[in-house]
This record gives sequence, C-alpha cells and structure tokens, in this order.
Amino acid sequence: MENRSDFVSLRDVSKHFGSVRAVDGVSLDIAQGEFFALLGPSGCGKTTLLRILGGFEAPNSGSVHIDGADLTIEPANLRPVNMVFQNYAIFPHLDVRQNIGYGLRHEGLSKAQMGQRIDEALATIKLEGLGDRGSNELSGGQRQRVALARALVKHPKVLLLDEPLSALDKSLREQMRVELRALQQKVGITFIFVTHDQEEALSMADRIAAPGEGAPSHGEAVTVGIRPEKLTLGDRPPPDGANGVKGILTAAAYLGERNHFFVTVDGVADPISVASQNSTPVDHKGWREGSEVWLTWEPAGARLLRG
Repeated sequence: MENRSDFVSLRDVSKHFGSVRAVDGVSLDIAQGEFFALLGPSGCGKTTLLRILGGFEAPNSGSVHIDGADLTIEPANLRPVNMVFQNYAIFPHLDVRQNIGYGLRHEGLSKAQMGQRIDEALATIKLEGLGDRGSNELSGGQRQRVALARALVKHPKVLLLDEPLSALDKSLREQMRVELRALQQKVGITFIFVTHDQEEALSMADRIAAPGEGAPSHGEAVTVGIRPEKLTLGDRPPPDGANGVKGILTAAAYLGERNHFFVTVDGVADPISVASQNSTPVDHKGWREGSEVWLTWEPAGARLLRG
C-alpha cells in the first residue's frame, strides 16, 4: 500500500500562553516515512508544535491526526509516537540495556521478548556489546544513540526529535547527521525534527517547514537546498540546459553503506557533500584531492528557501 501523504496532519493548530501566541494557525501534512524538519530561531514555536504532536501540550484550537486517527485530546502515553529530548534524559542509575528497555516494562512482554527487542535496538544503533555499560561511561554520541534506541524500541509510528544534536561538538554533530539520516531510512518511520540550524535541516530532511516560508517572488534572493544523495558527481560539464556547477574534490569518506565526497565550490562557504550508495557502481576516474569535478542534479531534487 502506498504511503500516505497526510500520515501526520495538523489543521489550524494554535497554542497561546497568556498573551503570547506560540503557535498561530499552523496547518501541515507530513508523509508516512518522511524525514520532516521544523526550522526556525528560538521562540518561534517549533518545540511547542512538537510537544503538541507528542501530547505534552494541548492546543487551544485546531486538530492533530496521525494515521487517520484524531489524537487532539489523546494523552501522550496513548499516542503512537515517541520523543527524543534535547538533553537525551538518560537515567544515570541504569545501564544501557535498562535505559533502552525502560519503556517496555508495562507492555506485557516476557523476559525473552523484552531481551530480543533490546538486542534489536542495540544492533540498530550499532552499540552491540555495550548493553552492560553504565550511562556515565558513554560518550556524547553514544548517549544520543541510547536515547534514540529507547524511543525506537517501542516501535512508534512517528519519532519526534527536539534538537537532539545541539549538545554535541561540531565534528561529532556532523557525523551524527549522517548516522541519523541513515537510521531513519533503515527503520522507515516518520521523523519530525526540530532545529534552529539551517545547514542541519538541509543536510537531513526531505522537506522543511519554517516561519514565513512560501513561494519566493521573481528576483528574490533564495537558498537552494539539495540533499547529498540527489547530487551526481562527474568529470565533465552536464549537457546544455542541465543543472550543474564546477568544484574541487577536497575529501572522500567511505561510511559502510555509502560513499561521501566533499566538494568545494566558489562562492559556497562550506564543502558540499555528495552521497552515493556503495551498492551502486562508482567510477572514481582517478579522482583524488584537488581533482576538478562537476556536480549535477535533477530539478525535482532542489528545494528553494528564502534567504
């Protein structure tokens, strides 16, 4: 059966805190299996909207539907969602396995069934063998993975993520972007991700919602966002009329299932990432650091953002 384009649906949702209108008449449709980002500065209402989806806040008006069910007044513990918080909320007195299995205690599972679910979650986040490790023995990236596993082990229909990478240093944050996107594609569930970082949203999300976003007008400056896997690397210009830009190959990383190439382009501050599946033959054509290459993409792969 084809995935629904309105798997998560918000209709005219508003939330007021006294005179502050944190969320004001928001309507959104999010597809089943989509990685969707809510992008905006602090105070724009994105976390409040996420909490409304999770059932931690009740809207003053509007409706929330997930998989066809009206969940507007449904409490958080009865919704088919789970949430990863900004600080991960790892329990310091529990080891990794106990943290991951915490939410399964009241599901009526046998000890063997619970153990199997926890083992599957550990394998998903690539932390096999670390189940007995204490939470204070984990690195920042490992703690983030445990928080993800604890949310995923309950098999939610939707995973809500409230700036889960903000506590990590820059290099680890960039690594976890790749891992988080790959994890979402592996498990195939809907991710709704809150961030204030435009680069983070562009590098991971299928679609982005931001305050005041809409179709830009003629002559307006825009940012073009293209996912790394929507770019193709070549050694010659594209045919006339096709999208393409010349750059210099600066680095390549081989990350298990994927190859990642990094290309510097004049006028772009940071190297552009190009991803390709390892199952797809990649002709390196003798490329090495400093090689001149071309990036090309299909029009449907580009997204326009204001600014």
